[in-house]
Amino acid sequence: MAIEAPISKFKRTNYRISIILCAAMAVIFAYDGYLSKYEWSMRHGFYEEHVIDNDGKPTSTMIFNRQSPPFFAGAAVLLGGYLLVLRRKKLIADENELVFSDTDKIAYDSIEKIDKTYFEKKGFFVFTYKNENGKEVNRKLSDRTYDNLGAILDHLVAKIS
Repeated sequence: MAIEAPISKFKRTNYRISIILCAAMAVIFAYDGYLSKYEWSMRHGFYEEHVIDNDGKPTSTMIFNRQSPPFFAGAAVLLGGYLLVLRRKKLIADENELVFSDTDKIAYDSIEKIDKTYFEKKGFFVFTYKNENGKEVNRKLSDRTYDNLGAILDHLVAKIS
């Protein structure tokens, strides 16, 4: 029986907030940079201060407001694409190994110890395993990254005991 731990709701929500912020910044800067020159604009005073009062030459603030919106919009699109990819990612604890991805798998035989001291209070545990080179590696798993981590921890403890 394999136990799955999908990417946490906390992490997905943070990406959604970042996307909304980038999109909002793109709209705000585009409005200030391009639409503030019209009389009907509520920000016409901004245009007067940063262009008209400067002898018709835009200040660095106005230049930033005109050039930054594509970058903010691009960041929003990239974060949205990464969120789509991240949605499908999950941690799987099957009968023989912990599977993070197709290339990142840790066999239960290589796990030496589990430190679950802070799991109840802070939501993370650390386990030590030996990699292919025989070197000891510590890996931290947090409930801020994966949901259903308690079931994974219980399964992990049962398998290495």
